[in-house]
Amino acid sequence: MTQFPPPLSGSEQDETLALRPKFNADGLVAAITQDAETGEVLMLAWMNAEALTATLETRRATYWSRSRGELWVKGETSGHTQEVVEVRIDCDQDAVLLKVRQTGGACHTGRASCFYRIVPFDGSPLSKDPHMS
Repeated sequence: MTQFPPPLSGSEQDETLALRPKFNADGLVAAITQDAETGEVLMLAWMNAEALTATLETRRATYWSRSRGELWVKGETSGHTQEVVEVRIDCDQDAVLLKVRQTGGACHTGRASCFYRIVPFDGSPLSKDPHMS
């Protein structure tokens, strides 16, 4: 497992230029994936230190599967790959943003994005975005 320096405290963490991910109690950080060209949010997954390191080294989106308890490289079995163009980390370093070139659908359902359902404010049932069938 790859080691990162521990997070700093308070505003030091917010301003440091060192990569010091703040992993949660399960050793994970949220990883939001966005289309590098359109800006569309494609998916949310999780990364442990090993997945983050692999992503940085290979430029292939690598995540931690909580259900399977193992690393997975996006597209390894489906062919729907994510070439990482840029990696950003949020202010306190507990979330990662991957800007990717997506080949095929990002969602396991085959859709372009995992965020294909709309939640109405009035409590009525969810609806599907007609542009993401």
